[in-house]
Amino acid sequence: MTQQKKGMKPIWYFVGWMLLTIGFLIVIAGVLNLFMTLPSTSVVGETHPDLWWGGIIGLIGSLYIWKYKEATV
Repeated sequence: MTQQKKGMKPIWYFVGWMLLTIGFLIVIAGVLNLFMTLPSTSVVGETHPDLWWGGIIGLIGSLYIWKYKEATV
């Protein structure tokens, strides 16, 4: 017979923390890129996709954390 520990969090809670951390690091890199302007080699580079994707990844991570915060296995 296997016993389950009370209060175990699902894996998606920790995935949320990883996504939030990675998104935060990408946003920091994007902000640094704003201040250290290098010549852009593409049109898309001028829209600062690192800020957009870092924000989106961070938002998804925070949604996972919020959704699975109280969930227990």
